[in-house]
Amino acid sequence: MSVYRISYRYANSLYQLALEKGVLDKIAADVELVFLTMEKSRELRALLKNPVLKQDKKKELLQKIFESKVSKDVLDFIDFVIEKKREDILYEIFREFMNIRDEKEGIIRAQIVTASEIDESLKKQFEFVIEKKEQKKVKSQFVINPEIIGGYVIKYNDMVIDASLKHQLERLRKKFLEDISITNN
Repeated sequence: MSVYRISYRYANSLYQLALEKGVLDKIAADVELVFLTMEKSRELRALLKNPVLKQDKKKELLQKIFESKVSKDVLDFIDFVIEKKREDILYEIFREFMNIRDEKEGIIRAQIVTASEIDESLKKQFEFVIEKKEQKKVKSQFVINPEIIGGYVIKYNDMVIDASLKHQLERLRKKFLEDISITNN
């Protein structure tokens, strides 16, 4: 069975449990915290995939990291996943949980990259444009990347809108090289 199908089944089970208990918002917030922690820590993901490290050590480690930060339901779910020897896909399970919740609630996750910090009103304008276009709520992650020089890059779903100065300069450079090669022939 594929990793996607397995992670979907676990994620959907957690989603259904959260709905039944009436704690979807709390569990979703906790799942997002664990997911973002794992996303930022390649070492943690590698540790969970390490077959040499015993399950009880993995449980103990995750308990220490998250016990004061997430609910008992999420900690119990993590334990359950480890007991089933699926800790190697815990990251994928939590990503899939967030995808399920976003789909059910009509949410799009967007990443907006700018060269420097932008003010709140401009952030709201970016979100408004995406919401209007997609007819869904937007959860945005704003990232600063000075390498784009200026402008912005928006990524959501399978779409990339690259209005960065770096991209425009690269297109201009290619156009000049094409024009030069045409005149030399």
